[in-house]
Formats: sequence, C-alpha cells, structure tokens
Amino acid sequence: MIIKPEPSLKDLYFLIDEAGLKQSDLLNMYKNMITIRYFEESIKKIYNEDKNPFNMASGIIRGEMHLSIGQEAVAVGALYDTREEDVVISTHRPHGHAIAKGVDLNKLASEILGKSTGLCRGKGGHMHLFDKTKNFACSGIVGASFPQAAGAAFSFKYLGKDNVALAFAGEGAANHGTFAETLNIASTWELPLIIVIEDNKYADSTPKSLVMPTVFHYQRGLAYNIPSYLVDGMDVIDVYSISKKAIERARKGFGPTLIEALTYRYVGHFEGDGEEYRSKEEVEFWSSLDPIRRLENRLLRLNYADNEILTKLREEAKKQVQNAIDFAINSPYPQQEEALMGVFA
Repeated sequence: MIIKPEPSLKDLYFLIDEAGLKQSDLLNMYKNMITIRYFEESIKKIYNEDKNPFNMASGIIRGEMHLSIGQEAVAVGALYDTREEDVVISTHRPHGHAIAKGVDLNKLASEILGKSTGLCRGKGGHMHLFDKTKNFACSGIVGASFPQAAGAAFSFKYLGKDNVALAFAGEGAANHGTFAETLNIASTWELPLIIVIEDNKYADSTPKSLVMPTVFHYQRGLAYNIPSYLVDGMDVIDVYSISKKAIERARKGFGPTLIEALTYRYVGHFEGDGEEYRSKEEVEFWSSLDPIRRLENRLLRLNYADNEILTKLREEAKKQVQNAIDFAINSPYPQQEEALMGVFA
C-alpha cells in the first residue's frame, strides 16, 4: 500500500511549491472537495427515503446509486488544471468528476432526481450525465470511458488543438479489454489522453488481489511505453502534482499518461450494498485518511486558513448544495409527451 506519511511542515511547503500551488488554490480545492462530499451525502439521504425495507425501485430516486464519498481528492486533484474545452469521460460513479469539471449543481441534482431541468431533461439519471457546455460525459458501461476519451483525444490531435481528454475508471474496469486496446493505440498515435484509475481496492465486491497477477495497474501502462504513475489518492496535492505534469505533457504533443490513484470509498459499491466483503476495521483505517480532513489539517498547519475561514467555506458549500437540492425537488418532471424526444431521430 502506497499511502504516504504526513510530511513535515518544511516538506509540505516544498511539495506545494514544487506543484506550483498557491494558498488560493488549496482553499479552492478544499471548497470543491467539501462541495462534492456534501452533495453526495445529500443525494444519499434523498435516495434512501422510502426504502425501508430496502427496495431500489421505490423512493424519490429509483434504480442503483453509486457514490464516491472518500474519493474526492482524485476528482479535484486530477481535474484542477483542466480547461472547459478539455473532455472528461467518467464512470457509473460520476458525481465528483462532474462537480470538479464545473457542471452546474442545479442541473446535476435535477438530472439525478429525474426532473425536466436536468442535464438530459431527466432521462439520463445519475449514470448517464452529459454536459456539452463543460465537455463532460459518463457511462454506466464499465470500461467504456477508455475508448470514448481516446476518440476525443484523437480529434484534438487531428484538428491540431492542444486540448486533452481524461478517462476515469475503477481498477475493475482496467481488467477489461478496452483498457489494453486504448493503451496500445493511444501510445502508438501519441494521443493527448490521461487515464486515471481510481483504485479503491474492490471491483464491486471482488478484491483486486483475487483477479490480478500484478499488484498495480500502472505497471501495465509501462508495457505500452506510456509514462505511468502511482499516487496517493487520499492526498489532493499528490494527485494534482502528477496530473498537472501529465496534462502539460499531453498539451505539448508528447502523448498519453496513466495515473493510478490509491483511494477508498467509504460507502458500498452501491446504496443498499451489504458490504460483507470488507471489515469494519478496514473502513475505519481508511476513514482515518479522509482526504478532506487531511487537507483541512494542512491548511491549518500552513497558516493558510483558520477555523473561521474553513467554517465559512463549509457553510458556502452547504448552501450551494442545498440550493441545488431545493431547485431539483421543486422542478417539474418531464411531460409524458416528451418520452421519445431526443431518443430517436
């Protein structure tokens, strides 16, 4: 396990300077991370209403729900240096990536609640978000993000643009054929593609150790002549530092990068998951590495913020999230006659 110990204050200043981060950047990252956390906690609460006993077909939000609580540092760190024109393709666990890319909270919440004011007028739901204005999309198909992002990267290279494409996926998706196929062609064609593997130890409920002969996925990237890195996914600075280099490299035309971020989801694979596959002690250990709390403690140690500033940022994030939830709840459902609109040409 590559989770780095907390650096000394001197080393922390060095790491921040080396990454090119400023005080304002770290405060923005903190705000983004707590916004993601509050948003998903709010969605979790709404989702579980009227589901006792649990029945995913009941309640306000129906169907499966996949949350990324605990993985906020990966989304924020990886996307902090992206532009609006850059393409991001996410997974069935997409909320954090969407918020980090700047997707409107009102439209995001509305889409999850199936309302007509949502990103896809309520027809996509939480696993099929699409925002053309932010160049963000996701898919419920495991492993689909790799070739989709590679296609966007190819278009940037073909058109002579210095934009980049990022594909997020879990470590389970990296065992799909699309992963190897994408690594091969992205390296061959030197595509401006960054693949981020969010390694949270489990593919659904299957431990990675039971299905892989190698310890890490980044080792596979090296076989395709792709610069590949292992980062502490519970440390937003570590994620950002490598992601920034990967993005700069891609913009300059030097090809793809693979980043594997060791992280952890504090909730089940999906809401309603019994979680028999992991122990209480394991969850408690990873909870002690909470990426938000780690950044909060660093801001205090660095004198970049005091408790008053942090409280203000938390209150702002809570207000933004609550406004989005209220907007979604009060929005209308799509009209029945809209059922086939946007589905068939």
